[in-house]
Amino acid sequence: MVSVLAQPEKMAASVSLLIPHISKIRAPFGGEKVYKDECVYSFDTPESETGLYVCMRTFLGFSRKYVTLHYEKTGNAVYLHLRRIKKRIPLTEGAEEPAAKKPTRLAIGVEGGFQPEFGKSKYEYEEFNTIVILPDFIEIPLSDENLPAEVQTVVLSILAADSAAKTEAAAALAGTWDGDKKPISKHAATLLQLENGVKISPTGWKCALCDQTENLWLNLTDGMILCGRKYFDGTGGNNHAVSHYESTKYPLAVKLGTITPSGADVYSYDEDEMVEDSNLAVHLAHFGINITQMQKTDKTMIELEIDLNQRVGEWATIQESGCALTPLYGAGYTGLSNLGNSCYLNSVMQVMFTIPDFVDRYVMRAEELFKSGPSNPTGDFNMQMAKLGVGLTSGEYSRPPPEGTDELQPGIRPEMFKSLIGHGHPEFSTKRQQDVQEFFLHIINLVERYSRNNSDPCDCFKFEVEERIECVGSKKVKYTYRSDYMLALPIPLEAATNAEALEEHDKKHAAAEAVNQKLPAEDLVRAQIPFTACLQMAAAPETVYDFYSTALDEKAVALKVTRLATFPDYLLIQLKKFTIGADWVPKKLDVSVNMPDMIDLSMFRGSGMQPGEEELPEVSPTNEPKVFVNPELVTQLMSMGFSEEGCWKAVYNTQSQSIEAALNWVMEHMEDADFSTPHEKKTTSEAFAADEESLGMIMSMGFTREQAIKALKATDNNLERAADWIFSHADELDSTAMDTGGTQEQALPSRGHYRGGSGKYKMVAFISHMGTSTFVGHYVCHILKEGRWVIFNDNKVALSEKPPKDLGYLYLYKRL
Repeated sequence: MVSVLAQPEKMAASVSLLIPHISKIRAPFGGEKVYKDECVYSFDTPESETGLYVCMRTFLGFSRKYVTLHYEKTGNAVYLHLRRIKKRIPLTEGAEEPAAKKPTRLAIGVEGGFQPEFGKSKYEYEEFNTIVILPDFIEIPLSDENLPAEVQTVVLSILAADSAAKTEAAAALAGTWDGDKKPISKHAATLLQLENGVKISPTGWKCALCDQTENLWLNLTDGMILCGRKYFDGTGGNNHAVSHYESTKYPLAVKLGTITPSGADVYSYDEDEMVEDSNLAVHLAHFGINITQMQKTDKTMIELEIDLNQRVGEWATIQESGCALTPLYGAGYTGLSNLGNSCYLNSVMQVMFTIPDFVDRYVMRAEELFKSGPSNPTGDFNMQMAKLGVGLTSGEYSRPPPEGTDELQPGIRPEMFKSLIGHGHPEFSTKRQQDVQEFFLHIINLVERYSRNNSDPCDCFKFEVEERIECVGSKKVKYTYRSDYMLALPIPLEAATNAEALEEHDKKHAAAEAVNQKLPAEDLVRAQIPFTACLQMAAAPETVYDFYSTALDEKAVALKVTRLATFPDYLLIQLKKFTIGADWVPKKLDVSVNMPDMIDLSMFRGSGMQPGEEELPEVSPTNEPKVFVNPELVTQLMSMGFSEEGCWKAVYNTQSQSIEAALNWVMEHMEDADFSTPHEKKTTSEAFAADEESLGMIMSMGFTREQAIKALKATDNNLERAADWIFSHADELDSTAMDTGGTQEQALPSRGHYRGGSGKYKMVAFISHMGTSTFVGHYVCHILKEGRWVIFNDNKVALSEKPPKDLGYLYLYKRL
């Protein structure tokens, strides 16, 4: 860097170099994000040795290594150089540290939760800020009296602005239970509830209009259970809950699975936000859900669990409390700071970047991604994955602390990454605790979406599931295949090997409760479940009722057997520990499963159609299932002012389920050009003209023209639906000859590409959860590195002494 801290004439000459660039600099008065905490390509900060360079036009921050790259891409030459030196504040003689506040939330790094930094040394900061002009890194001190007024204004504005990280953290907190208090709904006191006799069972929920069994919402007026909104990445629901509101104007819905004695997630559609329902207990009791009797003590369930877990339990075991853990530093041993209930993200990404496929895709190609990517990398998924991967694996941010200090490895702060991958998602954009399994699948979805026409590292997890369905009445079978990335295994409690000890513990627990006492936490007895019992339960035949048999042309009973048609390079196993009890309280099965270091799943390999088996016909003997069109439903819809043909189609396409289902169909399709035309079956010979503008937008995502036409044809030229459709049929499109309305004969669809190999595996990582449900608690991961187990507990990375393999939630196995 060229210094101009001396002679006034040199300083004046340097200031003159600013003149050609003044028209390109500006102040962040428009609410722009100012990235002054961290480099957008790396995890360098103003405290790093070379500081941080903030572009005075784009307000993006860069390390010394990458600021030249931004200059070459944009031509922006003027930067505010921020350099900060941290100095330890000595404790005044005789002074004492304030007492730690008792946590009131089972969370980390948020108000009321555990504060990992409490009791650590305090620091003050000395700042050295200058203006730098590229490409020669000419430095101008802010004290230069020749500095133009407009430049001084820009500098002051950047220094005074909230950083992007602070702005995004505030946005993540807003409207969640970890941030501002949610407003009480204006409907809470006057909500209409229909006397329709609907009672809700505590399990077995399903959307009334589709097959969704997750992200379900109970409308508090009529008791309808419907799926939630479709997220920007294609996951979530099918928008049936919001469509129901649009047709009925029933305003409040509660998310099933979140109901606890202390409340639940309630959404008000016309207020368009999460709200508090001050009469939630009454509204739920209307449908047979009684939560008032679940509060057995003055303390909340979270407070009770905190009291317990601070003394003993899985928290101590999983975090290896009491063990003298040796900190580890260097490449591959970099921790991740907890941003406030972000341990789920930390654990998944630590495990993911130990896999060669992800290292090759993002770490080894990082410089290529940085150079070819947009000039603003904060919104580019691949660039932010590369930034995180390099930060975790390089060792640059994992160095031993100075001798004589109590500093821990600070870890890197994945704030930019979390903000990007959570954008538009109702859960991952908040600071609430999340299910690590759901987050893993969310990341898989994003990686696949942004790996189009590139190597897809998710292929290492991908395997094919074979489902054999046998119609009991006809003995005919059907084989179906689907892709999956995680093997979910049930936990058969009845298979516990210590049944007598559990029974004795239950008796003691009941006796203690009878006299309003608690058993000592040290007396806890966990069910000991063999891993083989979990496998056997998953592989056992499942009875399917109301199965439509194309052989019998009616509903029948069938048996379904699930097997693996292929085995992936890396097999992720989920133990299904989370459930909802009969009392409607979400809970976790506190069990110990003896997960072996080596497993052989060869016996669970699918075999396909066998000699002597007869396949169920594709269609019934009458060519299509019988559909009864209820004339009363048609009449009800017509009374609302819709055309007879449109009403008939609505009832036909919803198979006369209900007036609500038919009305939802009408609301979704009333703008269709053929809504009121006579109902008739379309043939493949009909001409189809794809919208050219929509074609261009889909092709820009990396798909061919033929593939884009097929997607638009399947969705009646609806661009949004076509985008969802094409990503969910990507494998089929890649391997099938396109039928776009011409005379070309369509090839048989391929089952996609999967990596083959044996079913023998070795455990290389596992993620554990501490807490009673996915809504609270903490995640930690253990990874096998260089022949030894290492614990990654947010920013703490250490050699594991007693890896609790029996208490994990997700397990990663590598094929031998």
